[in-house]
Amino acid sequence: MNLALREAFLTFKRAPLLSVLSVTTIAFSLFVIGLFGLVAVNLQQALNQLAERVEIVAYVLPGTPVETSTLAIKDIEAFPEVQRATYVSEDDALARARSELTEFRDVLRELERNPLPASIEVKLKPAFRDADNVNAVADRLRGFGFVDDVRYGRDWVEKLDRLRQIAAAVGLAVGGAFAVVAIIIIGTTIRMAVLQRSREIAIMRLVGATDWFIRLPFLLQGAIKGLLGGAIAVALSYGAYLLVTKFLLQGAFFTLQEGAAIVAFGTLIGLLGSASSVGRHLRRV
Repeated sequence: MNLALREAFLTFKRAPLLSVLSVTTIAFSLFVIGLFGLVAVNLQQALNQLAERVEIVAYVLPGTPVETSTLAIKDIEAFPEVQRATYVSEDDALARARSELTEFRDVLRELERNPLPASIEVKLKPAFRDADNVNAVADRLRGFGFVDDVRYGRDWVEKLDRLRQIAAAVGLAVGGAFAVVAIIIIGTTIRMAVLQRSREIAIMRLVGATDWFIRLPFLLQGAIKGLLGGAIAVALSYGAYLLVTKFLLQGAFFTLQEGAAIVAFGTLIGLLGSASSVGRHLRRV
């Protein structure tokens, strides 16, 4: 293993220009993936903020005792999808309307009787804020005898689901396309290195070297190039993030785990590109 690692680093010394060029090319390929990744991260954050507003409101029939609603809240909070349930009395609903609907404040102040019903506001856990789970919880709430109506903005929740699906599909397609490009680039650079040493490889074959012994230095070389390219891509992405944050808008950057995943992804595609190129050459020798 030490010999293979030394051979991998010697390749950088033998062809420094080619090595720098290949690492730079890999870095920019992964940088493009990183930029799309940043867009995806911020889009996902925006969608999560919208999902925070997903709420189910169960309106209570007039005359329902508060105790009935209080007991029902305990049952509702036992639902696996529910984060919390809050009782809003008629008076609380009117006070909220007066504070939020300022344009109707005078009209609301002159009302002789409160027209707003009491309600139970149900907030779902983050993992359950999709259309299917919201519909399921709303149907269960309708099963309570004292519930007059249930509202949750069905169309809005379904549109939010579609946005999530579109964002995931676009991110996967773009990321996959640039990953293929990066693998081709790495494979090409490794193949050039293999061709440079084709005579040496043929001699090693003649003296009995195994395919694995020949292949390992090139695999390590590809992995190192991919790792360096991934690290540079994360650094470039951070620079782009700082510029955007300074001059355009506030956003989020990758977490430590996401940054490490990009570097690991670069290492992986470096291995794949090397394995493909070296394997093709060894079959011809």
